[in-house]
Amino acid sequence: MQPMRANKEDPAASDDIRTKLFALIKARSFSRRTIALASGRTSNYYFDMKPTMFDPAGAAWIAELMLDRMEGLKVDYVGGLAIGAVPLVSALAMLSHQRGRPIPGFFVRSQVKDHGTQRRIEGTAESLEGKNVVIVEDVTTTGGSATAALEAAVAEGARVVLVLSLVDRLEGAAAHFSARGIAFRAIYTSDEFLAE
Repeated sequence: MQPMRANKEDPAASDDIRTKLFALIKARSFSRRTIALASGRTSNYYFDMKPTMFDPAGAAWIAELMLDRMEGLKVDYVGGLAIGAVPLVSALAMLSHQRGRPIPGFFVRSQVKDHGTQRRIEGTAESLEGKNVVIVEDVTTTGGSATAALEAAVAEGARVVLVLSLVDRLEGAAAHFSARGIAFRAIYTSDEFLAE
């Protein structure tokens, strides 16, 4: 069985991946322009993480770093709000299997379909009742999107042990989750990109 963290013996490998992923995000997913955010706020910079999340190297590096951030936690499932979390969950589930500690995934629909299973939480054959869950997100502003996924998981009986974001815009998410008693971590913060 492989260890959960593939580069446990070499912490420099994780730093190298973080540096490479930073450069990829900067090149493919970060721009300076005025744009309206999902939170309703306006910003003069924007992260469109899809080009990075769907890049082969980007998907692999994101999964590496996110799984490393879950090290030491008992995690039964990883999930998040559609559509931003779907590529994250897929990459994480695949890499967790390769590391010998499979963590299944799920996604939360913003609205239930009027046909099919009519479930809000998709991707699982069983309930999340009593399961430890990590909610993942590509970019976090105030924490609203992750909270929607978190609340759906909790409504099904899950225990959310962590909200993990690829990029925290530093606009209130950490305080929001702290007030709810939920751990929050991010791989990067927006100030790292704005400093360049």
